[in-house]
Amino acid sequence: MNVERIRPIPLQPKQAVAYARAAAEEYGGCAAARAKYLGGGSFGRAVGVTLTDGQTMVVKLLRAPNMAEKEAHDLRLLRAHCPVPLPRVYFVRKADARIPADCYGMERIDGKSGLFSLRLLLEGEGKRRAFAEEVTAALHSVHTCTNERFGDTLCPNGAAWTDVYAPFAEDVLRAAEGYAAQKQLDAGVLETMRAAMRRFDTIFRERVEKACLIHGDLNIANIMVGKGGKLTGFIDPLNSMYADREYDLFQFNNLTGKRFFLCETYVRRYGASELCAHKLAFYGLWNEVYCYIRSGVLVNLILKPLVQNMRARLEEL
Repeated sequence: MNVERIRPIPLQPKQAVAYARAAAEEYGGCAAARAKYLGGGSFGRAVGVTLTDGQTMVVKLLRAPNMAEKEAHDLRLLRAHCPVPLPRVYFVRKADARIPADCYGMERIDGKSGLFSLRLLLEGEGKRRAFAEEVTAALHSVHTCTNERFGDTLCPNGAAWTDVYAPFAEDVLRAAEGYAAQKQLDAGVLETMRAAMRRFDTIFRERVEKACLIHGDLNIANIMVGKGGKLTGFIDPLNSMYADREYDLFQFNNLTGKRFFLCETYVRRYGASELCAHKLAFYGLWNEVYCYIRSGVLVNLILKPLVQNMRARLEEL
């Protein structure tokens, strides 16, 4: 994974809608009847488009080059191994003078983000646990897809998980030191990262036996929910790899994920390594700092509890 700061393409919502309309019209061969901005994260902007012939799709515009091909590849791969829907990819388009951002068009999954499903959030414990059972079963199905090597889905080349992850962790720490020196990252975050890195060999002492396909960003916001709290699909993989399957679990604890017992349910059903909780703390903190380094977007609401959790886990060692 590239740890360098991207030069983000400016994409305000109105611009994203205009570019998405143009891309959808080019693909569909007819005019767009309507287009609606759906939201965005650190790296992308999503727009729902309906064409005059009735075709519907989501167009995702990427703020950095060479991400569209990777995301489209990963969606196709994950879709082939997941029992719940992931979007079917319709097209991938490179940036040009008319649309200055790489983008791809995909199927729109029914429902809304689980993060915004108030009904699901307020369901009784029994229904929330049943939801967790369905989500974790689907994710475990993805994890049954394995490779002989660890690493990026496009070119896995690591003999061991730490051959891939340790250099990445070192690169993130090195970049974080630079941003902290410029007062762009809190010194307490860096101090915690340094302390965790000193215990890397302890935290990752258990060998990961299988290189499992992972989604990479399966937090509650990327789990789609329909009427009655029904699971309708997964969206938005990020940096999918053949990796330690436990890497997928740290996102289950972000945002409102703990209310649905997602991580707890996966571990209970499918088992985990002895130091799983410590690895998840490390994965979570490093991922958030990585996203900040790449995008320039710092979300302290997410980062602060990750730092606190890492400190707590270090005290247990």
